[in-house]
Amino acid sequence: MQIMLNGEAREIAEDLTAAQLIEELGLSGQRLAVEVNREILPRSGFAEHRFQPGDRVEIVRAIGGG
Repeated sequence: MQIMLNGEAREIAEDLTAAQLIEELGLSGQRLAVEVNREILPRSGFAEHRFQPGDRVEIVRAIGGG
C-alpha cells in the first residue's frame, strides 16, 4: 500500500506498524517524533499503530545544539 512519508510517496507492507517502519528506515534508538495525518503518535503507540492507505506520515529526528 502507499503512504506519503515526509512528503514523498512510499510503498509499505499492508500490516506495517510505526515501530517496524522506524526500524526499516534505520532510525531505531533515535529520538524522534512521528506524526500521522497531522496528529502526533505517542511513542507508546509505535508498536500498535498500523498505517492505512494514503496516510500522511512525518518522521522528525530530534537534533541537539546550542
